[in-house]
Amino acid sequence: MDASEFIVSVNESDFDYEVIAYSQRVLVVVDFWAEWCVPCKVLGPILERLANEGKGRFRLAKVNVDENPKLATRFSVRGIPAVKAFRDGEIVAEFTGALPEAKVREFFRNLLPSRVDLILEKAQSLAQAQDWAAAETAFRQVLAERSDDPAALLGLAKCQIAQGRPLEAQNTLRRIPPSREYAAAETLSPLVASMIAATTPEESDNPLDAAYQRALRLTGRGNLLAALDGILDVLRQDKHYRRGEAHRAALGLLELLGEAHPLTRQYRDELASVLF
Repeated sequence: MDASEFIVSVNESDFDYEVIAYSQRVLVVVDFWAEWCVPCKVLGPILERLANEGKGRFRLAKVNVDENPKLATRFSVRGIPAVKAFRDGEIVAEFTGALPEAKVREFFRNLLPSRVDLILEKAQSLAQAQDWAAAETAFRQVLAERSDDPAALLGLAKCQIAQGRPLEAQNTLRRIPPSREYAAAETLSPLVASMIAATTPEESDNPLDAAYQRALRLTGRGNLLAALDGILDVLRQDKHYRRGEAHRAALGLLELLGEAHPLTRQYRDELASVLF
C-alpha cells in the first residue's frame, strides 16, 4: 500500500465517505488544522509520521478548518489543532493542542490493537474456519504473553474439544476468570463432561446410547455438524434423554460451532422445535 493512502485531505463534500464510512473498516483519525496555526505545524508532522509507521493500521484525515468551517462547527472544534478518532462512524477519543510525541503515541496505543491482539484475532478467525490445530497454536501464542486472557483460554478450550482432548479442555475452561467468556465456558462444560464420560462407555442395550456415544466421538474429530445431527436424532426420540444431558451437549456444540457459522441459527431453531 502506498504511503499516500494512509493520509488524506478531506473536505465538507467527502467527509462522510472518507471518514464516517471509512471508519467502519479501520480507525480514522481526523486532524483539524489551519495554515496560520503554529501548534498545528508541530503536531501535524508527528501525526503524519505515525500514520506512515502504522502502514494502514489507521487512516489520518486532514481537515483545514478555514476551508471547511461547517465541519469545525459540526464537530464542536473550539481550538486547534484538534484531533478526533472515529470508529464505526462515532468519535471514540480526542484531544486538543500540540501534545508531545510520547503522549501522541500513547493516544494511539490506547486505540489500536497490539501485536498480541492481532494474533488473537487471527486465532479466532482460524477457529471460525475450524482449522483447529493452527488456531490452537495461535491461541497458545497469546497465552504465552497473557496467561489469563479469557478469550484466548476459551478459544484454546474449543480447539481442545474439537481435537478430542476433553480432559485438557476441562482444565482450560476452569482457568477462565469472571468475564463475558465465562458464560460460554459454562455452556461448554456439560459437553466436555459428556465427552470425558464417553471415553469409558457403559454397556447398554439402548440404541440411543450408541447413537449418543457416536455423536460425542464425532465432536472429538471436529465433525461438529454430523455430531449435532446425531444428538438431534437422539432428542427426537427422547427429548429428556439422560435427564437433559443430550440437550446440554447440543447447546455446547452450538457454542463450539459459533454464532458466525451460517448454519448455527438453523440448528438452534431445529433444536427448539425438537424440544418444545
